[in-house]
Amino acid sequence: MNNNSKTFLLLLLGMLTAFGPFVTDMYLPTLPAMTDYFHTTSSMVQMGLTTSMIGLAVGQLLFGPLSDKYGRRGPLLTALWLFIAATLLCILSTNIVQFVTMRFLQGIAGAGGIVISRSVATDRFAGQDLTRMLALIGAVNGIAPVVAPIIGGTCSDSIGWRGIFCILLVLGCLLLAGGYRLRETLPQERRNHIGWSDLLRSFGTVFRLRRYRACMLQLGFAQGVLFAYIASSPFIVQQHFGFSAFEFSVCFAINAIAIGTAAALSVRFRSPEQCTRTGCIGMMIFAAAEAVALASGCGFWLYESLLFALLFAMGLTFTSSTALAMEAAREQAGTASALLGAVCFACGGLVSPLVGMGDTLLSTGTVFVVCALCSWLCIRFGLRHTHRPAVAA
Repeated sequence: MNNNSKTFLLLLLGMLTAFGPFVTDMYLPTLPAMTDYFHTTSSMVQMGLTTSMIGLAVGQLLFGPLSDKYGRRGPLLTALWLFIAATLLCILSTNIVQFVTMRFLQGIAGAGGIVISRSVATDRFAGQDLTRMLALIGAVNGIAPVVAPIIGGTCSDSIGWRGIFCILLVLGCLLLAGGYRLRETLPQERRNHIGWSDLLRSFGTVFRLRRYRACMLQLGFAQGVLFAYIASSPFIVQQHFGFSAFEFSVCFAINAIAIGTAAALSVRFRSPEQCTRTGCIGMMIFAAAEAVALASGCGFWLYESLLFALLFAMGLTFTSSTALAMEAAREQAGTASALLGAVCFACGGLVSPLVGMGDTLLSTGTVFVVCALCSWLCIRFGLRHTHRPAVAA
């Protein structure tokens, strides 16, 4: 059978990449209404966010090896059917325990789309073509966590929390249709014909690749910068600077442009290594400047200008570092993609609560600096004595 066109793959893989952020973030503006609906506490409703994040991390560790062993198409269709079922059960939930449980399953299913999208890209493309394809994935991965709450906030007043989940259900159905059209990208001869114990050990094999490990950790710390921004900005912009919810949404949209533009421009660099190093250095400079500005009680425009530059630098690394990591572990792309995604979501989940400790301005600046510094150190020492693997034409 003929391979799918590049345009089709761009659309399908881009939408699959947005799965995670839309699953976790789109319904956030409806949390207060859900608290009243389920007659429970806000902390119990927020457990739905926590369990979906756990599902997104666990699901990638599950679907990555599955896709290496059984091919990409079958596990993708399984994940999409599970996503549709879990989303429908979220809509029909009558108590908070049911809802939280279904959110965990929804996260696992959403993870399948994320991990397999990177694997399909690695199967079909190499070198600069892979970098260009992952530029789209990186752009979506950077923009979607910011755009999802804006869409949810715009729709929540008119359609409520169930309406938000109906949108996710429609998205799942569209992706399922695309999944059935997708041609298999991993032929039988390239699959891992090994037992489950060996399959699990493949995570260790991938992690021992120094070049892959450096890029994976760099992406994790860069994700820490992103989630620190997402977690802290509502409090800084609305409570500290006194902006309205609508004005805050406008700021979110502007910052999303910074991330997306950077991911798109990353292919202009001479090599992914150069782009990643440039982005890491930029993150360190602007994270330090933002931390000093916040500690000094700066005005909004200085805060926003430095934040825009910080997110732009971060966006440069999303695409290039992902391409470097996937090239380094090309023979086990599904496992590599799974570990990459799990670490990124884990880092984001761990960092988010830290910005709420003590003074939000000081803690946010500190998290920015620590994550940016660690991101640069991973690349500085992780790529120093490694060589880019040869890629077949």
